[in-house]
Amino acid sequence: MKKIPHRLYLTEEQMPKQWYNLRADMKEQPAPMINPATMQPAKEEDLYPVFCQALAHQEMDAQTRFVDIPQEIQEMYKIYRPSPLIRAFNLEKALGTPAKIYYKFEGNNTSGSHKLNSAIAQAYYAKEQGITSLTTETGAGQWGTALSEACAYFGLDLTVYMVKVSYQQKPYRKAVMQTFGANVIASPSDTTNVGRQILQNDPNTGGSLGCAISEAVEKAVSTPNTRYVLGSVLNQVLLHQSIIGLEAKAAMDLLEEYPDIVIGCAGGGSNLGGLIAPYMRDKLTGKADPRIIAVEPASCPSFTRGKYAYDFCDTGKVTPMAKMYTLGSGFIPSANHAGGLRYHGMSPILSKLYHDGYMEAVSVEQTKVFEAATYFAKHETILPAPESAHAIRAAMDEAIKCKETGEEKTILFGLTGTGYFDMAAYTAFIEGNMKDYIPTDADLQRGFDGLPKIPGIQE
Repeated sequence: MKKIPHRLYLTEEQMPKQWYNLRADMKEQPAPMINPATMQPAKEEDLYPVFCQALAHQEMDAQTRFVDIPQEIQEMYKIYRPSPLIRAFNLEKALGTPAKIYYKFEGNNTSGSHKLNSAIAQAYYAKEQGITSLTTETGAGQWGTALSEACAYFGLDLTVYMVKVSYQQKPYRKAVMQTFGANVIASPSDTTNVGRQILQNDPNTGGSLGCAISEAVEKAVSTPNTRYVLGSVLNQVLLHQSIIGLEAKAAMDLLEEYPDIVIGCAGGGSNLGGLIAPYMRDKLTGKADPRIIAVEPASCPSFTRGKYAYDFCDTGKVTPMAKMYTLGSGFIPSANHAGGLRYHGMSPILSKLYHDGYMEAVSVEQTKVFEAATYFAKHETILPAPESAHAIRAAMDEAIKCKETGEEKTILFGLTGTGYFDMAAYTAFIEGNMKDYIPTDADLQRGFDGLPKIPGIQE
């Protein structure tokens, strides 16, 4: 029996020097984005008013398989990367499972999550273009925190529109962003036209990522020398996040291990897309056939109950339309939902792969998620982010199935970050005050009724 370490760190020299573009190996490409002004497929230059030019190019580039990581980005990555691949020996023992459980831990940085991988890249390209300020949205606060760090590093001003319910639930996330110099605004707000309109329609709304995106985009296009950046969903973000999966695979290769099952939480798709990238490549090219499972909240079930359709990426309907699994851009998640993963849609890349049968999806109630989170914390000593705990829940369920069947499967999941800013949610669970919310079909239909009509494409 070879000895497997509890934690395996690659060296800096072993860290990937290129990102992997999953689209280069997809047999069928995701449908093109639609420009709402022309109702025609969006061109790269259509994105220039919103995104930096280099990022707009990455968004549209489906041919380049590997993209060099600029040296300055590599140097900032080395502050917290490579991140560890951890064998969950204690969790395995507690579950009494013959399965081998590994997790890639992305929480070893001040943002407490994987989000910094793309934040650094997007801030770098903005700086390279001479942009002086950025705008963005944030839900649980991890992306806003990561981008505030990256903007401080590269000397950029930052305005963050934070989903109002999270702004209220997580004041210390706001404080961390402000520490790094960001201007944080609860969304929807009275600082933008779209925010004022949303508040007029529903003064008591807790907000959504779709609302916050609309405000951040409006702010970007109306402010000189400013661009908008997004922390999930986009093709460019999945490209940057591929470093997670590339490192995980390199580490598992050193251990002569290969996962039978790869599991990631799914909100917009950044962590999931990054973790599965090299394993999906093996699947697409016929090299291997791992099960790939996306885990989403039952309160915001884009994959499992959404429609595969063109939709706006924001509530204010100012962004290009993408074909994705969606609950409708007007869908507002329950304020009772205690984690992130609140986005109404899903990455077009992952949506296409799911639609074509290359991956599975499950949804879980939040009390079951926090049950898994507390169990994991007690045995592995890391307090997981609620988002990450969705993947933990599914990994535990698969390990328990192995106990029942006697199969010695190898499971890899993504631990996207830590939950130290989520103590209100943990307290609600521990004290028995956490409630599950599952939208009814009627709730979802209201969102579906607002899907856009596109002549000749989506009537």
